[in-house]
Amino acid sequence: MGDSDTLTVAEEQVLQRAQRRAVEEAGLYIESTFLDREKIAGGTSLQISSLEIRTIAGAITKTEILESRRTFTNDRPSFYVRIRAVVDLEGLRMAVRKWHSEQRLAAPYRRLQKENAALKTQLETLKSSPAGVRTLTIEPIGRTSRTQEQAQALIEKAMALQDLSMKLKLTAQAAVLAPHSIDPLILRGQTYLGLASAAYSNRTRPSEYSEYVDNARMDFDRALLIDPQNTWALLGKGDVDTWLNRPQEAVLSYERALELAPFFDPARLHLITLYTAEARKLAALGQWVPALSALQKCLSPHLHDSWIPYQKDAYLLRSKIYQQLKQPILAIEDLSTVLRSDPTEKRALLARAQLYQNEIQGDSAKNDFQRACRLGSMPACKQLP
Repeated sequence: MGDSDTLTVAEEQVLQRAQRRAVEEAGLYIESTFLDREKIAGGTSLQISSLEIRTIAGAITKTEILESRRTFTNDRPSFYVRIRAVVDLEGLRMAVRKWHSEQRLAAPYRRLQKENAALKTQLETLKSSPAGVRTLTIEPIGRTSRTQEQAQALIEKAMALQDLSMKLKLTAQAAVLAPHSIDPLILRGQTYLGLASAAYSNRTRPSEYSEYVDNARMDFDRALLIDPQNTWALLGKGDVDTWLNRPQEAVLSYERALELAPFFDPARLHLITLYTAEARKLAALGQWVPALSALQKCLSPHLHDSWIPYQKDAYLLRSKIYQQLKQPILAIEDLSTVLRSDPTEKRALLARAQLYQNEIQGDSAKNDFQRACRLGSMPACKQLP
């Protein structure tokens, strides 16, 4: 290699370092300019954190070389580089789309976090209630239709409540008023499972929430006796079996609900979660083929692409299994599927870059490493010169 080649390589390294420094400086500037803040307008609250701003800055900022030259001072090369950071609008759109998607997905979690403190108090109240036989007296009503209307009013009121103990009381009254109605049983069963979830999140012993699960089981069983084809009752039965660590029985209930209503999304979501968890356990034991079979059941090619965000963990897991089975092309296809849905998924970018590197596809590997590095992946940055 001649002196000119050495200078060229050195100049390329200077340019790469300058580009990387420009991205870092842009991210730090934006982060220092905007602190965590909340804006309320038109009844809508918008929360922006420095972490979100830093993530967006890393996703949308790229650099442009305006001027570069090299000179010699006392026989030593000196490089001059002028860099301008510019905004990639396509990257901005992708980052905003991802941010909105995460906000929508995080909404139920935030609601649960908000309720968690109140639920703990409710559980303590229920535990401290005096034991004994409770008698509920219903005043006689002349007409059955009037009774049904009262039961429906109680159900609607219960559905609007966040207080689970009060919701439990209202659904119990509705079940007495309308003993042949399925709605009070389903809502009460869901409420029992909500209480079980609250108790579990507070790290209580299984014996302290097993009664809630058992009561939910009885309500969903009664509901299915009234209407064996009710999808919400089947969903509840599947949820109870999941709590009782009976995944096979839960799968049967969810699949039955989908047979009756192919667009019943809650059942499909629970199936995806169940199959992914089962496959993860099998993969942890090194049982690659059974794990792959479990994932194939929830990664049907006939599903619309709108399901991919909910299948992301399943696709990432299947790509790892394909790697273990020495099928890198299929692993790359799964990672590419994830990236089509979410181009800013760092795990998929890093994994695909490593696969490209193993397959001696240097340009593709470098491109993925660079994208992952811009998104803040330090392992990816270490792979770059």
